[in-house]
This record gives sequence, structure tokens and C-alpha cells, in this order.
Amino acid sequence: MLMFLMALSLSGFGVALMCIAFAAATRDERSPIDEKPVKVLAAQIAPPQFFVDNAVVPMPQARVPLEVLLLQIERHIRLEQAAAESFIAYPTSASLHSRTTSPLVH
Repeated sequence: MLMFLMALSLSGFGVALMCIAFAAATRDERSPIDEKPVKVLAAQIAPPQFFVDNAVVPMPQARVPLEVLLLQIERHIRLEQAAAESFIAYPTSASLHSRTTSPLVH
């Protein structure tokens, strides 16, 4: 029990020391008086993207109708369901690891 309390107290001390070091390393050195307000127009700010730069990746111009997308998804679901049913009927290792015939494979 004494060793457990010793290890617990040393771990707590180490965590506290790391928190102090992290706070000191990430502290902002500028004071609020030194900061000048920057006026930015709303048109200059691009909407945030996830790992995408708007200048590098152009937006696609062609729009696919919703019905086409729904038909592709429905076909994909039918193919996956047929593959699952065939595996249940005749389970083999080869059929478990075979590739799908659906075009919606990621």
C-alpha cells in the first residue's frame, strides 16, 4: 500500500510539473495594449475547409441529379446484400476476402 501511495504521489507531482512547463511554453508574450485591431473584410475570409485550399482545388461545375445518386446507392446496397447472402449460403475464406463488384468502393 505504501508503494502504491508513493507511486501515486510521484505521478501527481510529475503531472503537475508537466502542466506548469506546458503553460509556460505556450504562454503568449504580447500584452493586450500592444495589439492593434485589424479590420478584415468578410469577403477576404474564405470559409474553413477540411484539409483543402480553395485556390488549389477548383469546385466541380457539373451537378449530378439526386435520382442518379440514389440509384447508384440502391444498386450498391443490392450488390452488398447479394454478396452477404451468398456468403451465408456458402461460407468460404475466399468469398469473405473477395473484392466487391460495386463501383462505390472507397
